[in-house]
Amino acid sequence: MAGQIHKMVQQIISQKSKGNAVIANSVRTKMYLKGIAVDKYTASSPDDAAIIQKVREIGKEFGVMV
Repeated sequence: MAGQIHKMVQQIISQKSKGNAVIANSVRTKMYLKGIAVDKYTASSPDDAAIIQKVREIGKEFGVMV
């Protein structure tokens, strides 16, 4: 299923920021620093099991369920 990484990343950002644009940018930056290039993944991007696991771990660190 293509786009799963994009969906997970967007869920983390929206749940963590709760609509606050400043926090959303901060979350994006933190994800970049942890190795996830947020803008690289789109709804048509192929899924990679290793990246999905990494996004799940980041979500867990942020206290967000994906």
